[in-house]
Amino acid sequence: MSLLALSLALALQASSGPAEAETEVGAILDQLHAAASAAEGEAYFALFTPDARFIGTDVAERWTVEQFKAYAMPYFSQGKGWSYTPRTRTVTITTDPCACQAWFDEVLDSQSYGTARGSGVLTRTARGWKVAQYVLSFPVPNDIAGDVTDQIKAFEAAH
Repeated sequence: MSLLALSLALALQASSGPAEAETEVGAILDQLHAAASAAEGEAYFALFTPDARFIGTDVAERWTVEQFKAYAMPYFSQGKGWSYTPRTRTVTITTDPCACQAWFDEVLDSQSYGTARGSGVLTRTARGWKVAQYVLSFPVPNDIAGDVTDQIKAFEAAH
């Protein structure tokens, strides 16, 4: 490990333990949702790592942060955002010595879609926690999964 990497690891480790890190990660996710809701694109995308991925609900939506920014900024510039309110959230901090990674899953309420799920990974950087991957999905109750997947199959076959 280089001296710079070791210094960064020690600084990050000293900044907070796992309990504090969980709180910090939750705050970043809350900021992410607030910025999206307020259509504050620059604030929203500042919360991602430069190499982040956003995986949306459509099978074609696997974007780099730059691709997602190109898609979303025209909406944000018109004052159009999206609102997801966390109903529940679980954050897990890695057990490595610097506690530099976290993964999460959250059940979200959306006015447009109802219940949704967000999950992903954050990395602690020299500038604080940043989203490295965010996955937005729609949880499907098992009792109707067959009907939903039949609709998806029919849609895909028609297109």
